Amino acid sequence: MPDEDGYRGAATLVIDGTEFAVDVDLRGHLQPIDGYYHWYGRIAVHDGLAGLLNGRGRAGELRTPEGVAQCEVADPDPWGRYRVRGTSTPPFKVFADLPSPAAPYAI
Repeated sequence: MPDEDGYRGAATLVIDGTEFAVDVDLRGHLQPIDGYYHWYGRIAVHDGLAGLLNGRGRAGELRTPEGVAQCEVADPDPWGRYRVRGTSTPPFKVFADLPSPAAPYAI
């Protein structure tokens, strides 16, 4: 994905102290309008997670081998995959070349 950063693979989702071993597909981008990095994705179908959330969203923590981040788990899509999103530092490495501050012009 040349214009996007992301992570696909195993992760641990922690909600209310309960850990779930899940598979995720995540990506993100820097939003120049607000200056924040927004990341988002899907959690593969997981019966234990579905039983706890019962179709509702909740705050949590997402851990991957590349990092840890606070997240918001939202309602599931029609296939039972819960949406997940966060703002700021994602739970994966960001490989894109972020713009650097412009150097002052010499007069």
